[in-house]
Amino acid sequence: MEQTTLMTIDILDERGIAEARRMGREFLKQLAFRLIDQSRIITAISELARNIFNYALPGKIFLEVISRGRKTGLKLTAADEGPGIEDVSKALECGFTTSGGLGAGLPGVRSLMDEFSCTSRAGIGTTITAIKWLK
Repeated sequence: MEQTTLMTIDILDERGIAEARRMGREFLKQLAFRLIDQSRIITAISELARNIFNYALPGKIFLEVISRGRKTGLKLTAADEGPGIEDVSKALECGFTTSGGLGAGLPGVRSLMDEFSCTSRAGIGTTITAIKWLK
């Protein structure tokens, strides 16, 4: 896999969520994603930035244009140094929530993107990586 472009967005407060969405839109302009896929990616960026804000400040969102063989896509990484996710498999169940929300956050991001992984360690933080390939 080859990295060609990288953008980093700091999530330090609630303004970081809007900034991540704005910068994500700007970043996507250089790619040929269909409008529906652009919307999916921006939704995923927003959700991951909001999770950092709600649970694990400070954190970062990384956007990369990647290639794998003949495929080109966008790799979205959200990383924080927060408390970690106690039970990742539970957090990925639709409807599971620790804050009284809908529990659609991480499962929603997973369904919006083509590839998804989540690693988390208590007291160290969480890293979520998701990829959307150009069709």
